[in-house]
Amino acid sequence: VREFLNAGSVDEIVFTRNATEGYNLVADCFGRMPAPYGIGEGDEIILSIMEHHSNIVPWHFLRERKGVVIKWVPVTEEGTLDIEAYKTIFTSRTKLVALVHMSNVLGTENPASEIARIAHEHGVPILFDGSQAVVHGAVDVAAIGCDFYVLTGHKLYGPNATGALYAKGDWLDRLPPFLGGGEMIAEVSEEGVVYAAPPHKFEAGTPAIADAIGLGAALDWMSARVTPEALAHEHSLLEAAAAGLRAMEGVRILGTAPGKGPILSFVVEGAHAHDLAQLMDRYGVAVRAGHHCAHPLMKRFGITAS
Repeated sequence: VREFLNAGSVDEIVFTRNATEGYNLVADCFGRMPAPYGIGEGDEIILSIMEHHSNIVPWHFLRERKGVVIKWVPVTEEGTLDIEAYKTIFTSRTKLVALVHMSNVLGTENPASEIARIAHEHGVPILFDGSQAVVHGAVDVAAIGCDFYVLTGHKLYGPNATGALYAKGDWLDRLPPFLGGGEMIAEVSEEGVVYAAPPHKFEAGTPAIADAIGLGAALDWMSARVTPEALAHEHSLLEAAAAGLRAMEGVRILGTAPGKGPILSFVVEGAHAHDLAQLMDRYGVAVRAGHHCAHPLMKRFGITAS
């Protein structure tokens, strides 16, 4: 995982069950940290309208439990993040930015290094949801300059219930533990606990050993196949599919950002996405239909499903 993300050390990698657990880990720990990093009542977290629910709900936990304020970066009609709005959304109460690297609905690849640079200019740490981005090209967390990066194993053709959280530098030293139990301790007494050094501090209990080995095999397989030729082939398939849809009357493509990844979402005037999916299935065409765990984005485009 360290090599796959170009992290600085294996000590910056925490194994999780999925991307969702990674977001929850960061959110929970920041909610329990002392000043100056801890997030409390009236503090602000920046998300975007294109986030997956798994990178929204954990922050709503902090809103409900701590009185944290969530601020939303808008999405343009073509499906890009409104960078100018993002630049102006920071205040003295902003404590964290959590944004998707590549949208699972729009295919939009957000300019991660620029987004991270702007956050750091305001002294704010940033987390990226990399669940889609790692599938469609090499990700270099050192070049991006982010503080946290999350991936999930099943999208990389690895086992279910595997994932990883990257945390830059000494962040894992600063954060309090997420779960308690065996393996994450150095010493336990009747009076207290001495926690193990990171990343073990965040890996309580017996780990999913076989699954982690399977994830490693999947990452090796992916690394050997994410070539310029493969990425060009993906792009050509996207262009062919988009051209075909544009030629059809009543079809609306969601997300036309320049340089977008090979994800194509669309709606058809007068037809529900679920009905279309069932019809297409009869012709042997596999699609996914629904809100794609992105309710705010569906609302932004005035639809309920795609």
